[in-house]
Amino acid sequence: MAIDFQQVYQKIKEIGSMVKERQRDIQLRQVLARKLLGDYATDLDGLRYKVGRALEADPNLRCALPVDEPLDFHAAPPELPVSAVLIAADGSQINPDRHMQVQYGLINVGALVYIHNSGQAPLVSTLSELLFDTDLLTSDGRPLNESMVALRRDKQERQRLFDLAGVVDPGQGPIVTFTDGPLELWGERDGDNAAEFEKKLAEYLNVLRDLCRLGITTAGYVDKPSSDLVARLLEIAIAGPDDLQALRRYHPLLGVSDRWLYGEKGRSLLPPGERSAVFAIQTRSEKYYNGSLALHFFYLNVGTKQQPWPVRVEIPAWVARDPAKLGLLHAVLLSQCRLMGSNPYPYLLHRAHETAVVTLQERQQLEQMLMLELRRQDAELDDGSYKQAAKDLPGRSSY
Repeated sequence: MAIDFQQVYQKIKEIGSMVKERQRDIQLRQVLARKLLGDYATDLDGLRYKVGRALEADPNLRCALPVDEPLDFHAAPPELPVSAVLIAADGSQINPDRHMQVQYGLINVGALVYIHNSGQAPLVSTLSELLFDTDLLTSDGRPLNESMVALRRDKQERQRLFDLAGVVDPGQGPIVTFTDGPLELWGERDGDNAAEFEKKLAEYLNVLRDLCRLGITTAGYVDKPSSDLVARLLEIAIAGPDDLQALRRYHPLLGVSDRWLYGEKGRSLLPPGERSAVFAIQTRSEKYYNGSLALHFFYLNVGTKQQPWPVRVEIPAWVARDPAKLGLLHAVLLSQCRLMGSNPYPYLLHRAHETAVVTLQERQQLEQMLMLELRRQDAELDDGSYKQAAKDLPGRSSY
């Protein structure tokens, strides 16, 4: 038995006994949050001023920042254009494993190009990058870890969008590109891996600039978001001077998510298919994402009246400031989600994920091919770890 259930049973009972009390507390905060959203819906200048004050106390503040639409604004989707080009990309990775006999990594990016209303099937492609030897090291000689491989994968996904967009016939319609996950690139800004993050971030930002130069609509799609960007803005709205000085400990709406705020069952702020106001993201990353690259987002209800499903769509400023591009993206994402029926998610992203996933059989085949070539070249191979050997013993059903 892997888990001693007797040991954890008491903790489970404690959790159960606290559920009702915790739920009551959250419901009170939710009521307050909905009231505050209505009270401050049109006070955009006042909210921007308070965020500026809060930044003086906490330069790392992360929250929503109003642009020019009320907090409770919602917009129906425009009609899809007669023609448009949709490009989606998603990636997977194999991380270097020191326990294996041969050290390698892999970044696999799947992408689809679909011409709306063309009657043609999407064009599917895969870009596979094998990492070996010095590829497994950062510029200062440190071994790549999982987060650094993911950093490279994120950059490759956006690069793939640009590469494919560059060969599309402009006469086929406006181009919309999107990936799964935030537009903002995450990584270690401080510590041992800071230099590697800065390098990859610079490359990533250059790709975004290239997309902007071509006038391409691009976005990051976040399914089931857990963020509280708008809720945090409402907290700041009611914060007094003393609260601002202790902002990191000030959370009167603790547990209230934006997803609940815009998608409360029975009284969703967003009717099915409609988007919220567009917000800027107040973040410490704004020194990188500035000008036309400044980060923005909106929530989009891709669900139904009975089952609201708000998702967060992150966009750069050049899309947020262009009503035509914003409306096109809104219509495209909604149309894509409806193709998936009762599990709304952009169809092309779903297909891109299926294309990018590396199966266990493919991984084993790749390892065999790599080891055969190394042996053919009389390369000296290391031994796998004894820990891995024990895991690989016949009869093992878990790791």
